[in-house]
Amino acid sequence: MDDSQLIRYSRHILLPQIDLKGQRTLLNSKILIIGCGGLGCAVIPLLAAAGIGGLTCVDDDKVDLSNLQRQTHYIHADIGKYKAEVMKAFIQKQNQDVQVHTITQRLIVDDLILLCKQHDIVIDCSDNLQTRHNVNQAAFTSKTPLVFGSALRFEGQLSVFNSRNISSPCYACLFDGQDNGQDSCSFSGVFSPLVSVIGSMQAAEALKIILNIGDIVTGRLLHYNALNAQFYQVAFDRNPSCKICGH
Repeated sequence: MDDSQLIRYSRHILLPQIDLKGQRTLLNSKILIIGCGGLGCAVIPLLAAAGIGGLTCVDDDKVDLSNLQRQTHYIHADIGKYKAEVMKAFIQKQNQDVQVHTITQRLIVDDLILLCKQHDIVIDCSDNLQTRHNVNQAAFTSKTPLVFGSALRFEGQLSVFNSRNISSPCYACLFDGQDNGQDSCSFSGVFSPLVSVIGSMQAAEALKIILNIGDIVTGRLLHYNALNAQFYQVAFDRNPSCKICGH
């Protein structure tokens, strides 16, 4: 690292769990983010600020007026532009250490598998069940740790699925139902600060995985209720009959 980087990342370097070695690891890491909406708007700038060397942002959606209530890195002038491209422009101004790649088309599972293999972690910031299942299948097949988050109404969820661990469950072990079309922000609404809370936690889990520090939320579903400011978690095991990871 040069002198400028030593100053930029000094507050990380002061942490004994990170230090110079850990910060170098972050700078040499690549993370794939699926979705540049509410969760992605929290996750991506935090990862860039932390010095993740490579970010790939995938989203085929464009900025809409209704997004501005919670997707805090978009402004009125961005309406009609691809979210991934707007986010890339923001990150390039935020931290020139970070290489940002964008994909503005919807990907099939085979494409996702190839992308996952090129990254250290995949973070699911999507907002529909089919995409989540596709990302889960790709992460499991490629043995890429998956950081999952969701936010709807006043409630958020977080978990990490790590197929490198033979005992780790996958997303399909928990959620094997079909999308009823009503479990979306556009239908049910979402409390604007909630996406920042869950997205920040997704970013924290991803950094911890890369740095190999702390306890990772694997085999646990962390639930946050913003109305009563309470967290609780539910432990769960791999489902032997799971269509993705079952044996």
